[in-house]
Amino acid sequence: MDILNSIANPSDVKKLSFPELEQLCNEVRHRIIDVMAINGGHLGSNLGVVELTLALHKVFNSPIDKLIFDVSHQIYTHKILTGRLAQFPTIRQYQGLSGFAHPAESEHDHFYAGHAGTALSLALGVAKGRDLNGENFHIIPVIGDATFTCGLALEALNNIPKDLKRFTIILNDNNMSISNNVGAITQILDDSRTAHFFEQYGLQYIGPIDGHNLEELLQVFDSLKDSSKPTLLHVITVKGKGLEVAEANPITWHGCSPFDKVTGKKSGKTPSKSTFPQIFGKHLLKMAEQDPSIITVTPAMPLGACITSLMEKYPERCIDVGIAEGHAVTYCGAIASQPNTKVVCSIYATFLQRAFDNLFQDVCLQGSPVVFALDRSGIATGDGTTHHGIYDISFLNAMPNMIICQPRNGLVLKELLESAFDWKLPTAIRYPNIPTDEPAYPLSKRPLGKGEILERGTDVALIALGHMTEIALEVGQLLAKEGIAASIIDPIFLKPLDTEMLTNIFMSHPYIATIEEHALNGGMGMILNSFALRNGFSNLQMRNFGIPDIYLQQGTHKEMLAAVGLDAESIARQILKDYAETRSKYDYCDIST
Repeated sequence: MDILNSIANPSDVKKLSFPELEQLCNEVRHRIIDVMAINGGHLGSNLGVVELTLALHKVFNSPIDKLIFDVSHQIYTHKILTGRLAQFPTIRQYQGLSGFAHPAESEHDHFYAGHAGTALSLALGVAKGRDLNGENFHIIPVIGDATFTCGLALEALNNIPKDLKRFTIILNDNNMSISNNVGAITQILDDSRTAHFFEQYGLQYIGPIDGHNLEELLQVFDSLKDSSKPTLLHVITVKGKGLEVAEANPITWHGCSPFDKVTGKKSGKTPSKSTFPQIFGKHLLKMAEQDPSIITVTPAMPLGACITSLMEKYPERCIDVGIAEGHAVTYCGAIASQPNTKVVCSIYATFLQRAFDNLFQDVCLQGSPVVFALDRSGIATGDGTTHHGIYDISFLNAMPNMIICQPRNGLVLKELLESAFDWKLPTAIRYPNIPTDEPAYPLSKRPLGKGEILERGTDVALIALGHMTEIALEVGQLLAKEGIAASIIDPIFLKPLDTEMLTNIFMSHPYIATIEEHALNGGMGMILNSFALRNGFSNLQMRNFGIPDIYLQQGTHKEMLAAVGLDAESIARQILKDYAETRSKYDYCDIST
């Protein structure tokens, strides 16, 4: 009997007998594996919480009772049980289901979530509103053991009222975040001090219990429904449960690309090009081998940032501080203030948002020459709204003496890394997680604030940031078919700008287009618009191409660029339209045909 396809909402789960619930767990786990084998996604974390999630929906009454998932990359079973089974094959796909909690999808998702440490604060806020309104529903934040490496979670833990009712924290302990957990908190959770630690915060501690023992989970949840004090239930789960290869390799199978579900081998062609992060990790290791003063710090992202080899070879010089972005930045600032140190902070652009004040107070204000390797600067494809690295230029540009640069390919990335320590200022090197060329030319030092003209024309100037120079070159070819000669400019630096080059470009081209994979608000276009106005180029025709003032969802890189008009055809079409409106000698032509 197929039970899964009969589940339209959580009320259907409540009708099932215990043997039927056990069968449903198996069917859900196999459905997750089937879909991940095709789509890829967060596999290990989701296989580990199947029984836990099903038990929560059996005992509690969602959406009246509030299930609030920290990070929420472990939410697939929840989505399947709350009316999204038919859409589940579209997860992380363009115009499909989000891979994270998404209130616009369902009343069972209460907050957008994608970063760790927020669930306790959110749950406490809901509890305050509930109690002020005289309501009586249950609140169940589901957190991971890695959550407590995040300062925000400890701040919330310190703020839990000791008489808070119907508030049950589920601590899903699989001894993992994305990579192995680090720090003293991990040791506390591993030994006899666990109960004492949480009881000091006024919590009733229960556990640990087996997170795959459905019968025990149901019994404990039922007994906690009317608890008169806040409770923490410690649940032990296995990351990747039910898929042997994922259980054996929980780090590499935390997130996966499509794979053969029988053999476990990754499917698809082997990429012919390395990605920016792969080139970064390999070259940083080479630099560290040659220079013992180089120190790298990352907030829980050694695998994604491609620095695991560096960490294995030089553990004392490559440090994972856990999910603690603010601490990572301040820590780097202080290390860089000491003699004979060269510090790289390897961090995702979207995660740096969490450390804005630390960046200002503890790095830039101090003048500490930290080099920020801003991975995932740009569209985050399947991870979607919470992970797009498209806002960092806006706040980095506000910092005095901050250097902002972006390489167009692997060679320029390596040259910027080689040069950055010479500048002796806080430096952000932005790059996306996409394949790129790696020209085999000898490396040379990059002069600070100097851009490059890649092609010369007389009619329009296309100023494209980083990898978007590839799009600009395509646009130039399309314009050339219509008799328009384009200059292609790679500024490389947004701060400081190459003012001499830009002045010459603005004086010799009547039309300027800026192209960037960043929000238009506060991005390169606004920076160059301001430069033009401040320097008297008020008669220039300028068009900014970037990401509009919207929250982007998820999809492939190509799909997302097309969705916001950043593909070559859309850009060229708009430029031709501009010409048709202002210069009669250029006739509008639909170049898409």
